[in-house]
Amino acid sequence: MNIAEWLLRVAGWSVEITVPDYDKCIICVAPHTSNWDFILGKLAYASVGRKAGFLMKEAWFVWPLGYFFRAIGGIAVPKKRGANLTEYIVERFRKMPHMHLAVTPEGTRSKVTQWRTGFLRIAEGADVPVVLGVIDAKHKHVSVVTEFHPTGDIDADMRTIKDYYRGTEGIKPDKFSTDY
Repeated sequence: MNIAEWLLRVAGWSVEITVPDYDKCIICVAPHTSNWDFILGKLAYASVGRKAGFLMKEAWFVWPLGYFFRAIGGIAVPKKRGANLTEYIVERFRKMPHMHLAVTPEGTRSKVTQWRTGFLRIAEGADVPVVLGVIDAKHKHVSVVTEFHPTGDIDADMRTIKDYYRGTEGIKPDKFSTDY
């Protein structure tokens, strides 16, 4: 048992990760309602011996935190987002022999109904699968058991993904929505 698995077990959390350990993939993680989601997600993935990078707003990348976050796989997201970030991540996927990237589609810990679609565009552009990660606070269970392959129809894909997460409760349940 590694330290990540031990910490989760002591805290009462269980982990189920059955998707293949792809060379490259995007991990769509929801719900994202608390900073604890980051810690739980990193620990859960590490508990099965895997590492994933992550996107985080650039405001967190100040000294000394910036060095720490980059060292554990962090990629700073500028306040002004856009196609440049998507293209940058696609290019990183193309250049790297191994890359797992965790993304929270809500893009914030606040309640939103409009989820960000960049991860689908990145998956298509880089030709990598999306695996769906769930942090189910109600049952204290983290799972990554389902693969999703984007169809190119962003709206239909997002409806399918939101339907997958429907009924899941985040750490702060009132801050999570799968509404369209």
